[in-house]
Amino acid sequence: METLEFVRRQGHERLHPSLTNPNYLVLSRRREIFSRWIEARDEKDITVLDVGGRIQPYRSLLEGRFRSYTALDIQQSPLVDVRGSAEALPLRSEAFDIVICTQVFEYFAEPSIAALEIHRVLKPAGAALLSFASFYPRIAEEERWRFLPNGLRYVLRHFRRVEIVPEGSSIAGFSRACAVCLTMFAKFAVPRKLTTWTVVPILNVVGRLADRAVRTTNNEASGNFSVLAEK
Repeated sequence: METLEFVRRQGHERLHPSLTNPNYLVLSRRREIFSRWIEARDEKDITVLDVGGRIQPYRSLLEGRFRSYTALDIQQSPLVDVRGSAEALPLRSEAFDIVICTQVFEYFAEPSIAALEIHRVLKPAGAALLSFASFYPRIAEEERWRFLPNGLRYVLRHFRRVEIVPEGSSIAGFSRACAVCLTMFAKFAVPRKLTTWTVVPILNVVGRLADRAVRTTNNEASGNFSVLAEK
């Protein structure tokens, strides 16, 4: 059983990744995107559902603004309130103002059903803050999908408004993919440690600087997409 300290540390690293994290570029960009969306809504006393909320990295972005925060996951952790899947949410309809669901849709057998369930539990004018894997290696046998903008619009077609933002351009996506693949290929402890503390930070810094300097709108190799879906 995971300890509370362990899952909180994981959540903090997801929200504030270090330069040694191969996913630094997308995680940093997602925090910026989600922060902007949350600030723009300017709501108080809200009800929040965190789907896949085993470590709750984005809870602190809503601190002081929610009345209740419910975490649902198929895995147990000290932070999970409800065991279940987004494909069959064991929750009443129109119960939440905000639903957060990041890097989970690639595991669903029926992503459109999960999207409909999230739509169902949202209150009218509620919003879902989502993140989807796109340009990324398979990391678990249970994964089924990668998502592109047109596919996301189809999966989320029942929402009134859908805003799709790449978590970095193709430059950042390529740098991140290199960092992730290098750590995957470094099978033994010493090469992996050397890669993590030397090559990965360089790729992250170069990717971030190049992404900002070039300011390209090309997202063909964007690693992930953040999505704001409003009911």
